[in-house]
Order: sequence, then C-alpha cells, then structure tokens
Amino acid sequence: MIRAYSNYQLRKHHTFGANASSKYYFEFTEAEDLTGFLATNKDWKNLPVLILGEGSNLLFVSDFEGIIINPNVPGIRIVHEDRNNIWLEVGAGVVWDDLVEFAVSHQWGGIENLSLIPGKVGAAAVQNIGAYGMEIQHQIESVSGFDLETQTEYTLDIVDCQYSYRDSIFKNQLKDRFVITSVSFKLDKFPEFILNYGDLKSETEKLGSINLRNIRKAVIGIRESKLPDPKVFGNAGSFFKNPIVESSLAGRLLETYPEMPHYPAHEIKTKLAAGWLIEQCGWKGFRRGDAGVHDKQALVLVNYGNATGKEIFELSEEIKQSVQEKFGVELEREVHVIGI
Repeated sequence: MIRAYSNYQLRKHHTFGANASSKYYFEFTEAEDLTGFLATNKDWKNLPVLILGEGSNLLFVSDFEGIIINPNVPGIRIVHEDRNNIWLEVGAGVVWDDLVEFAVSHQWGGIENLSLIPGKVGAAAVQNIGAYGMEIQHQIESVSGFDLETQTEYTLDIVDCQYSYRDSIFKNQLKDRFVITSVSFKLDKFPEFILNYGDLKSETEKLGSINLRNIRKAVIGIRESKLPDPKVFGNAGSFFKNPIVESSLAGRLLETYPEMPHYPAHEIKTKLAAGWLIEQCGWKGFRRGDAGVHDKQALVLVNYGNATGKEIFELSEEIKQSVQEKFGVELEREVHVIGI
C-alpha cells in the first residue's frame, strides 16, 4: 500500500504535536513500492528528504519544504533458531513496543528493558535506543534498506552500522539517505537479566519472581510514573543525551556535588545524568505558555497544548546554556530538530 500527498499536515505524525506541514509525503508498506515511486517521480531528487517513522524523536520548528518518506513496512518473521537463540526479521514500520511484547510473550530476552519506548523499529535502529542498562545495538544483527543516493538495496551488518551511544551511521553518513525497511535481531532463549540500573531490580522483585514478564511490567510502571503520555501532552521522551565527560571533570564536580549521579562510561570517561543537571538549574516543572519541562522528569520537554516547535526549541537552548554556565557541561540534543 502507498499513500502520497502534497502540503501534508504533520501534527499527527510526530509526538510533540506542533503544527507543521510537508511539501510532499510518501508512505509505503512494501519495499518495492519505494523503488517504483522514485522511478516515476524523479523530481524528488531536487528536494530535501526526511525519513520519518512515528516521529517520536523529532521537533519541527518550521514547515518542511521537501519530501517525507515513511517506511511503514509491517511484519515479524522468524528467520532461524537454535538451542540458545532466535533470529527475527522485523519490518521498519512495526511499533517498537509491540516487538518487545512479542519477544517477552515468547520468552525471548534481550530487549525487555526497552519496554514502552515510543517509536517504530526502523527509527529505533537509527537512534540506537537504550534504557535501564540495555542498548538495541547488542541485539541487532543487521539492517536492510534502500540507499537513495546510489539507488540500491543492501544490508549493513552490525559493524557497518557504526553504533555508539545514541548514535549510528544512519544519523551521520547515511542520514536521510538510507531508508530502512527491516531490521534483523538476535534474541536469547536463556537471557541474563540486567537489573542494576535505578530501581529496576526492586520494582521487579515487588512483582514476584524475576522473569521477563515482570521486568517488562516494572519498566512500564517506572516509565509511566515518570514520563508523560505523548497522547496527552506532546513530548519526545528524553530531549537531551546523558553527557559523557572526562572523568577529571566529573571528579571536580563531585567535590562540589557529591550526590551527583554518575556512571563509568570508558576508562577515562564518565556518564552524567542530564536530567539531574537540568533539575539543579531549576528547570523541573518550568512552564512558559504551553512549552515546559515535565514536573516529574526534567529531561523531558513538553507541549502542553499549542506550543510551537520554535518555542520548545528556544526553551531547550536556554536549558543548554544554563547547564553549561553552572556545570561546564555541554548538553547534546537527543531529539532531531527540523528547520534550524
């Protein structure tokens, strides 16, 4: 199935829910639909391109004067299995949390800590989503799609995806060039649980035995208690990445702020909690018009109704500046801003 429109309203296609439109919009459910569309609509080559999933990691500060391509490819297919593992090929348009539920219901581990993260599978692979000690890169085997520049279909293995913290080749060299159509995962039939992050272990134990289902329930409970539902208040989850800084800087900060959350990242690097830094600058619960900072999680910027993308972006810039001035730490946006 294909859907093609011009002057298309995007408010329902990104979780911030700010008013914005795209000059052209193309959505497809079969990989061959894309090649057919591009062959018969060659004007797209002269336009900016944006690849869109569920829009859970986007902020539009202006209309998009180009073509949006939405690879809404469905399907979860078992490719192979052995005694210890199972391999799945998953369409880029599958809702991420539906995949997590599918895996947990079959007792396959590896992504349970990533429950309730908004978005679709293709976007999850772009972003290298992570939570509670897990990152998607550790379960991805390969990513398949169509290269708009070379006009070819191919598959990248895990090394070629160049994954790092909230980063990948799809956010850099192949940004808005490689249209992901499917992602292959390797899941564990005998998983080792990761529970040493935050309150996850204690919240899981409250539910009874430690198993995949209870871990998923605990993650969902924690997320729902801290994060606003984008169907109620527009947001994109974590607006900023947790900064990774030199351990020497972290050490100096800990002398002044011994309660500061921090985690080892590399031999000479330390990961800090962006939400804590923002909260210390007094932003938690801040609101200006309909643009604000969530009152339970300072890492989340919120559209309380009719905030413009520009208003939310300007608020984010003020937050970045205040954290830089107070801590000497530069925050990097996790959300992709369109129109700056």
